[in-house]
Amino acid sequence: MDSSLFFGISTMAYILAMIVYITFVAFRKQQIGITATAITITGFLAQTSAIILRWNEFAGLSGLGIWKSAPLTNLYESLIFFVWCLILGYLIIEFKFKNRSFGAFVTPIAGLALAFIDLSGVSKEIQPLVPALKSNWLLAHVTMSFIAYAAFSISFSTGLMYLIMTTEKRTESSYIFWTLTFGIFSVILVLMSIDFLAFKVKVRPDVFVKSYLFKTTFLNPSMFVKTLSWILSLAALFLIWRFGSVLRTIITKFHVTAEMLDEITYKSIAVGFPIFTLGGLIFGAIWADQAWGVYWSWDPKETWSLITWFIYAFYLHGRMIRGWKGKKVAVVAVIGFMAVIFTYLGVNLLLSGLHAYGSA
Repeated sequence: MDSSLFFGISTMAYILAMIVYITFVAFRKQQIGITATAITITGFLAQTSAIILRWNEFAGLSGLGIWKSAPLTNLYESLIFFVWCLILGYLIIEFKFKNRSFGAFVTPIAGLALAFIDLSGVSKEIQPLVPALKSNWLLAHVTMSFIAYAAFSISFSTGLMYLIMTTEKRTESSYIFWTLTFGIFSVILVLMSIDFLAFKVKVRPDVFVKSYLFKTTFLNPSMFVKTLSWILSLAALFLIWRFGSVLRTIITKFHVTAEMLDEITYKSIAVGFPIFTLGGLIFGAIWADQAWGVYWSWDPKETWSLITWFIYAFYLHGRMIRGWKGKKVAVVAVIGFMAVIFTYLGVNLLLSGLHAYGSA
């Protein structure tokens, strides 16, 4: 057996768990909830086995020894590790707060990340390390960065749920913020899915999709298609703003309180921030000095990492020093994760720089 078999099992388990968690939220049957948790744990154990096997496979091929052969050298492996951290964080929250409803929000993020791997043409092959990656700092820098990303993604989910639960008036600024954020996020996912489907038909499936983003909609050569894309996207945003109260009705069935969501958001960021500071920025700077001779070069990934750090520092400053709670800090938590997404995927897909080796 090789790692790909266990990766396949974990992918199917997470997608099945997502369906069962949503069913659990709809019918509130205890047995369904236990089944969802059991499937998630099965997927997590399979993924853990897969990562260990791939680590061993990579060590055998590279000959660099076990510590320099962590399977975190490209976009595929980093996405896999991100999903692993996310599921681990979710299981801790589920057992600590004894609430399975979050699974209906967290498992779709894992499912989307795994779907992105299959649809985008990201290479799954074990690739030789470029010289810059042959360092003992690889394990510490990348591992800690993705543990922090997973913590921030949980804070995004709970922060967004908090805003949806606590806003009612369509003219309220926080209501407009979350409907606009949720709408843009949804529209981009739909448009990227259309890109991926068109890409699969027209282009070889083993080619990375980077050069084809939004070419079937916003960047289409046809003015008619381009205009229609904008009209439909704006119409979708309007409908989400107009009928956003439906989502609030659904979330109230999750048996979670606004206080619980606020607490999880804060604790996730309180855990993720120091890990990101140490692993993402400080260890990254030390590694950069060894690899490129400078601690900081304002590479796009470095710049956006610093922007992300400032946003979460602002969150903790507002919460701990000024005593902010509720909607104010929930908005900052959501903005913070949008910066994380751009730092992680946006920079690789849209910009170039010294971290470009992580794009495929």
